[in-house]
Amino acid sequence: MKTMEHKPNCLQLGFLLADTARILRRIIDKRAKTIGMSRAQWAVLSRISRNEGLRQVDLAGEMEMEPISVARIIDKLQAAGLVERRPDPSDRRAYRLHLLPAAAPVLEQVRAIGASVLDPALAHLKPEQLEALIATIGDLRANLLNIETENVGSSETNSAA
Repeated sequence: MKTMEHKPNCLQLGFLLADTARILRRIIDKRAKTIGMSRAQWAVLSRISRNEGLRQVDLAGEMEMEPISVARIIDKLQAAGLVERRPDPSDRRAYRLHLLPAAAPVLEQVRAIGASVLDPALAHLKPEQLEALIATIGDLRANLLNIETENVGSSETNSAA
């Protein structure tokens, strides 16, 4: 049986990343409530702000959420006057998502809350350490996406055999 060699503490990395993300989500949940939003609403609003005109179905895919769940979040954001659905000119069944002017101050609050969490969490890092951390996590993410793509391809090949 072939054993895998790991660098010291390599196996702990996954647990550390997951635990760190869980703590961050918990803090963001609490802070998002102070402005009357859920973390999911915050995430959807932020994603639309980075990709104005995104189709609702594509947003669901990017966020790894069920389309009906995204639709409910959009319903709430639309009722709050932050987002509007516009018909997709190339697909009459689809909608494109756009921010309304009222979203700008909410996004400012969201960004301020994000900074109020991350700035002190990262304050002990020198700028070059932060850049290296971001680059390293970005590389890790890219490698994992490649592994995921390879596994999807190999599982489709295996199931076809």
